[in-house]
Amino acid sequence: QVQLVESGGGLVQAGGSLRLSCAASQRTFSTYVMGWFRQVPGKEREFVAGIRWSSVATNYADSVKGRFTISRDNAKNTVYLQMNSLKTEDTAVYYCAARKILILTPKQTDYDYWGQGTQVTVSS
Repeated sequence: QVQLVESGGGLVQAGGSLRLSCAASQRTFSTYVMGWFRQVPGKEREFVAGIRWSSVATNYADSVKGRFTISRDNAKNTVYLQMNSLKTEDTAVYYCAARKILILTPKQTDYDYWGQGTQVTVSS
């Protein structure tokens, strides 16, 4: 069983930055696809960004392109989401997810493991 633990959420003003981290519990995790999703109350969870561990291939939701960057540190079993130029509409609970099949996908149902989420609040 893979465990994912997110950290780094908090309160920030619009235009500011935050970096989220997601630490994974298993060494074999280095072969997984990792993704970040977010959810606001009353809405479906939406894809934010994804990355393959074994390459630099990434993909992003259109709403965050140019502002957010996903990266990984295989030695630390950790994936990051650097969020710049934050907007109030970025306010959500952010979730880290892992997928065993090595194909990038924005579909949440394609991911096998999930973290507990971390709250990001952007004030105006």
